[in-house]
Amino acid sequence: MRTVYAPMSALLVAAAIAGCAAPVAAPGPVFPPNENLLVQGLPPVPQSLVDRVQRYTDFRGHSFVDWHPQRREMLVAHRKAGDNLPQLYRVAGPLAAPEQLTFETEPVSDASYEPREGRYLVFERSIGGNEAAQIYRLDLDSKGLASKESVLLTPPDQRHNQIGWLHGSSRLLYSAVPLDRTAAGGTRSEIMTTLWLADPATDPAKAGARRKVAELPGGGWFGGAVSRDDKSLVMTRYLSAAESETWLLDIATGQRKRVLPLAGDSLKAAHYAFAFRPDGNGLYFTSDRAGEFTELMSLDLASGAITRLTSHIPWDVGGGSLTRDGKRLAVEVNVDGRSELRLFDAASGLELPPPSLPAGSVDSVRFDESRNELAVAMNSAKGPRQLWSLDSGGRVAQWTRAYAPPGVDMASFGDQQIVRWTSFDGRAISGLLNRPPARFTGRRPVIIDIHGGPEGQATSGFMGRHNYLIEELGVAVLQPNVRGSSGFGKTFLSLDNGYKREDSVKDIGALLDWIATQPDLDASRVMVMGGSYGGYMSLAVAMHYSDRIAGAVDEVGISHFVTFLNNTESYRRDLRRVEYGDERDPAMREFLERISPLTNAAKIRKPLFVIQGKNDPRVPYTEAEQIVEKVRSTGTPVWYLRAENEGHGFARKENADFRFYAIVKFVETVLLK
Repeated sequence: MRTVYAPMSALLVAAAIAGCAAPVAAPGPVFPPNENLLVQGLPPVPQSLVDRVQRYTDFRGHSFVDWHPQRREMLVAHRKAGDNLPQLYRVAGPLAAPEQLTFETEPVSDASYEPREGRYLVFERSIGGNEAAQIYRLDLDSKGLASKESVLLTPPDQRHNQIGWLHGSSRLLYSAVPLDRTAAGGTRSEIMTTLWLADPATDPAKAGARRKVAELPGGGWFGGAVSRDDKSLVMTRYLSAAESETWLLDIATGQRKRVLPLAGDSLKAAHYAFAFRPDGNGLYFTSDRAGEFTELMSLDLASGAITRLTSHIPWDVGGGSLTRDGKRLAVEVNVDGRSELRLFDAASGLELPPPSLPAGSVDSVRFDESRNELAVAMNSAKGPRQLWSLDSGGRVAQWTRAYAPPGVDMASFGDQQIVRWTSFDGRAISGLLNRPPARFTGRRPVIIDIHGGPEGQATSGFMGRHNYLIEELGVAVLQPNVRGSSGFGKTFLSLDNGYKREDSVKDIGALLDWIATQPDLDASRVMVMGGSYGGYMSLAVAMHYSDRIAGAVDEVGISHFVTFLNNTESYRRDLRRVEYGDERDPAMREFLERISPLTNAAKIRKPLFVIQGKNDPRVPYTEAEQIVEKVRSTGTPVWYLRAENEGHGFARKENADFRFYAIVKFVETVLLK
């Protein structure tokens, strides 16, 4: 049912039907949900709350997408004033006004230029958050602006991803994976990834417009890089966060060969190749095969010899890019949650002097194909993502400026602090803490905001809408990196696998103990929230530590591991079984059922807010519906917000805004009362 804000008598009826406590009428005008939002159990959101909060909902940055192949121009993703979704823009030079290229009804942020002249763009787009991406062509005029409507290039019954372009011709390699909804019975027992080579400029209905290159087992194939002679493609086969392989494919024949680890080698490690050497005889890749952390390495394809280039750096290295002439390498180094740019001489492997960039955390790097200019995307606590470039002479240029609404001074926002505590087994766990401004005195309430993954990481950077909670409500926000998080070595990454799942929940129990020791934090006013795996963690914390928290927010979270594994899209299922356990094994199934929040719903005794996208292919909306129903049946108050046109998180601004207004209302209700 869709609850509409109405006179109190109607709200009482709606609440009775929903099986939750009756909402309390708000004084004065209310802000209604849009037609795509289903709301149950939420009290009306006062317009006065929206008036206070809305200036914190319109921060706007820019994401780097691609370099133009001939001109010194960037393709970026951006959401302009008044728009609901990010679209593609052309930025003709440093600090030039962005010129909009796409005007789609869905978000567009993944695209590439036709690589020889930039005559057109190829971009990906899905519908309503379903992640079934399709590939489109957008023709451009001589000025680099859109000249026609976009053209669909792929059949809509599969999920597609761009892989890479051939260098000698404007032909594109892309992958296609079948979807459960196109299978008999709505699920697939086996998944294959098909690799296609297509000419995007050709009518897709025309015979010969595309050629099947290979069929690959499973759904974990991504990458890669095309050799300069267009004969070979290197791809990653992802098996788990702790294990991935590098494969070399012959583009002409489709034959493939595993090169990392070598055939017959039983080593299990992560391998991510990102570039061929210019001569085609070697690869640059990152791997944790030599130790705890992911290092930059090179592979000689003839001999199999591996050279370690960053063994001196005790942190994960990733995000690599190589200049066309093969002389310089750029990588990102994850230093305790903040990503730094490092440059290397590709021939010698020696690290070059660090560039002079603004303060912040790097989240993507890419060399262009003509000038060896490096695009760098950065964000910080002081603002959302901005784009810079670094030329071969070391000169830095700013390409975009972040936007903040009038009345918000981003420069005044405080930086995150790294805090550490000792967990139940003596292991040190860390997190990022945003403390409120000094004008808020006394012990401050705390929101524990847990990242997804679980192989993700809370990293330093801009807090977005959460800045309202910190700057205006005086709430401390703490983002923990519990065991199982990436960035702290492969041993730490595996500490929550299988039967060790609830050890990460115990890390939050230890965090609650630590909060109680802090003179400026209020252990009696703690709320937990999180999305995806973080949503599961929020439910698990509410289950185990209900007497120590004020409430919980679960967004697109797993409520029962067995139903999740049964219903998640089949191209993801085996990958998730490696992390969570295989529910087909009777002992593991019994364990997963026993620890699932749905099984223990009666232990959740503090108010719960559940947020979900109807079209989520990762964590189906049924995970939300079943925990809402079960917890409500115990008498615990439950708020429920579902977006009919969203998937694994809210992408549309109007939905994300209402979501945040409702979260603020929940915070004020359970944490600040």
